[in-house]
Amino acid sequence: MAEGRIIKALSGFYYVQSGDNVYPCKGRGVFRNQKISPLVGDFVQYDLDENDEGYIMKINKRTNELVRPPIANITQAIIISSANSPNFSTLLLDRFLVLIEAKNITPVIFITKIDMLTDSEQSEIEKYQQVYEGIGYKVELLSSKDPDNLPDLSHYFRDNVSVFAGQSGVGKTSLLNALNPSLTLETGEISRSLGRGKHTTRHVELIQLYDGLVADTPGFSALDFSEVEADILSDSFPEIRRYAQLCKFRGCMHHKEPKCAVKEAVENKKIEVFRYEHYLSFLIEIQSRKQRY
Repeated sequence: MAEGRIIKALSGFYYVQSGDNVYPCKGRGVFRNQKISPLVGDFVQYDLDENDEGYIMKINKRTNELVRPPIANITQAIIISSANSPNFSTLLLDRFLVLIEAKNITPVIFITKIDMLTDSEQSEIEKYQQVYEGIGYKVELLSSKDPDNLPDLSHYFRDNVSVFAGQSGVGKTSLLNALNPSLTLETGEISRSLGRGKHTTRHVELIQLYDGLVADTPGFSALDFSEVEADILSDSFPEIRRYAQLCKFRGCMHHKEPKCAVKEAVENKKIEVFRYEHYLSFLIEIQSRKQRY
């Protein structure tokens, strides 16, 4: 058996890349019986027939997987937030960050459309940039309007398998097109050949960009916390995770418990109040969900 990675799933075929070659493969029936579906990003073992078409025989263990888009073994999620139109939202950004951290995927934050800001608005965005960089995140302020003036972003993609995350309208497609004009063209051609609109196609593909791979999909869109448990929520906030080790009580939820190091850090302005408030609102949301079952 040979080994490779699925780089595209389309019309019942899984396209497996091995070295410089790509082979169309079908999934074995045993996967359906086990309720396992091969995903783009999977490392697989496959057998080829005389026509260089094959069957996927085994799916190797995944480091992570996403439901929307359906993809596995992602190393990095690039969260696209717009500075304007739609307005920058720390609540939405933190929601994405929690979901990505919970999957053990490294987040990077790109804030787009900074060309649309007044000086005072830009100053406000730069303050948030400092806050998130202080937590430990990499943050870039960008405008896709003039691709020639984009900073060099190649190091973010090199040796990574990246997926874009962000609400519609924040400029994911514009940024991809600015980074590599051929990507949007290819996506458009695929959509036309399938006779489907860009919002209805379920086609997922990993595309080469700056010596890395980027998922050419509508982006990470599952925003509910159905897979995040209350007792691991604080681990998805790096600054809360750091102080949680100092709490007096094991299993402290940093809400109503006494002698909580996290609440003390908030009072001492070592943790931003808005981040802690978002943590509490997510905690209540998760606990409410559990009570409904």
